[in-house]
Amino acid sequence: MELHAVTGAFGYSGRYIARRLLQTGRTVRTLTNSPDRTGEFPGQIQVFPLSFDDPQRLTESLQDVSVLYNTYWVRFNHHNFKHSIAVENTLKLFEAAKKAGVKRIIHTSITNPSLDSPLEYFSGKAMLEQALIESGIAYTILRPTVLFGKEDILINNIAWMLRQFPLFGVFGDGQYKLQPIFVDDFASLAVQGGASAGNEIINAIGPETFSYRELVATMAQIILGKKRQIFSIPDGLGLAVGKVIGFCTGDVVITKAEIEGLKSNLLYVDAPPTGTTRLTDWLCEHRETIGTRYTSELARRKV
Repeated sequence: MELHAVTGAFGYSGRYIARRLLQTGRTVRTLTNSPDRTGEFPGQIQVFPLSFDDPQRLTESLQDVSVLYNTYWVRFNHHNFKHSIAVENTLKLFEAAKKAGVKRIIHTSITNPSLDSPLEYFSGKAMLEQALIESGIAYTILRPTVLFGKEDILINNIAWMLRQFPLFGVFGDGQYKLQPIFVDDFASLAVQGGASAGNEIINAIGPETFSYRELVATMAQIILGKKRQIFSIPDGLGLAVGKVIGFCTGDVVITKAEIEGLKSNLLYVDAPPTGTTRLTDWLCEHRETIGTRYTSELARRKV
C-alpha cells in the first residue's frame, strides 16, 4: 500500500487527483492550508498542514511518502499571497520531499514557462521546473493550459458574464488561443505520472483549440442557445470593467498580467492533445448549471 501525498486535496485539481488515487487503492495523504475542509473525503485521507514556516515539520509530513503530487500555486499577486512567495514555498516543499525520501514528484506547471518571461506566473513556473529537474528526484512535470470542470473559475465566470450581460468584450482581436483540458483528464495524467518510471514533461492540453473569441461565441451558443455580441476592447477598458465587477463580487476578476499572457498565446502549444474530454460536449451536459453563480477566487482561498 504505497502512500501518495497531494497538496490541496480539498481544493480543485488536487481533489480529482486524490479521488483517482483512492480509486486505485492508494493510501492518500494531503498537505493543505484548509485542514478542516474535508469535503468528499471524511476519514479517507490523512491530513497534514502545509507548514512552509516550519521546514522540519514539513519534512515530517512527507515521511513514508512514495509520490508527491504538487498542485500548490497562486493565480495572481495579492496582499495576502504573491508569486514570489509561492516559488519560495514550493522550493521548501521540494527540499522537504528530498529529505523525507520521496521517490517521485508530479508537479503542476504551465504551458510555455520561461525564465526570461516578464510575467511572474510563467517565470516562476520555469524556476520551479528547473529546481525540480536539478533536485535528483524523479519527476513528471505537467503543463496544463486552462482546466475546466464544475468547480472551475475561468470557464464558469465567462458563462456567468454571458448570462448577465448582452455584450461581451474581448481584449484586442481575441484571436489568441486556448486549449482547455478537463480537470479529471488532468488528474488521470497526474496519476499515470505517479506510476511511471523516468522523467517526463507533458503538455496537458485538451482535444479542442479555440481562439478566445471563438470560445466565448461557442459558449454563448451552447449555454444560451443564441449569439452574444462580441466586440474588441482596449486592455485598459477591460481591466476597468473587471475592477467594477470585482468590486461588486469581492473578487479579482482579471489582471494585467493575465491579459498579457492570453494575448501572448502562452496558453497554446503546437502539440497533440493529451486529454480526451471535449469542452463543447461537457458544456452541453452542464448548460443548465454552468455560470448560474459567480465563482470567487478570493472566497475560495478564505475557506
